[in-house]
Amino acid sequence: MTQTPSFDELLSLIEDRSAALREAVAAASDLAIRVPSCPDWSLRDLIAHLAEVQNFWAAAVAAGPSERPPTVAEAPVDSLAATEALVAALRESGPESGCWAWWGASGSPMTAGAVARRQVQEAAVHAFDAQLAAGIPRPVPSAIALDGIAEFISVIHGSSGAWPHDPVRIGLRTTEGPSWLLDLTPTGARLLDGPATADARLYGSASDLLLTLYGRLPLERVATEGTDTVPRRFLDWPPLG
Repeated sequence: MTQTPSFDELLSLIEDRSAALREAVAAASDLAIRVPSCPDWSLRDLIAHLAEVQNFWAAAVAAGPSERPPTVAEAPVDSLAATEALVAALRESGPESGCWAWWGASGSPMTAGAVARRQVQEAAVHAFDAQLAAGIPRPVPSAIALDGIAEFISVIHGSSGAWPHDPVRIGLRTTEGPSWLLDLTPTGARLLDGPATADARLYGSASDLLLTLYGRLPLERVATEGTDTVPRRFLDWPPLG
């Protein structure tokens, strides 16, 4: 298991990974370059997407507890301003402040702190996308990737409903040490504690495992144990769009 960064650390990491994305964009020769890991997007689209996401969550956090997502007016794309607005809204609200969030079914908290944790991953994965497009891909920093795997399991898997195949147990183990064991059944995904037999395991660096979960790297990038079918089904669920 891993320790989630503090709230202040999360805010710094949002700034750091957003800056990494902008640095990769600045290094690219053309904003019209396609993003290999998001083939429908150009670098220009990627910048606009992250700015839109950060402006949305700044508004959601500022609005406080709500049963509905905020309505956000369209604005000119300004990546730095969007990052600053998000971090300012999070800092002003504080980690325990409630807000609307789409992951209520997961049981994860619907708070500014949970938004900050999610937005670190949003910026980190898209920074990798930008670096890949610019021809300078770099691993996600280990501490971010380790927490990202735990957050993916909690929020993404936890919100995905029933596992659509025969029940299985999947193990994830990082070269850095932390590991996880997931029970996948018609009732959904459940994190298991303690030793247990797994039907399949994935093993690699935290960065490679995280980026594989997000569909940014192929399954072949990590080592696997068990039949090939189970890991592939696992990585295809849920469809991330």
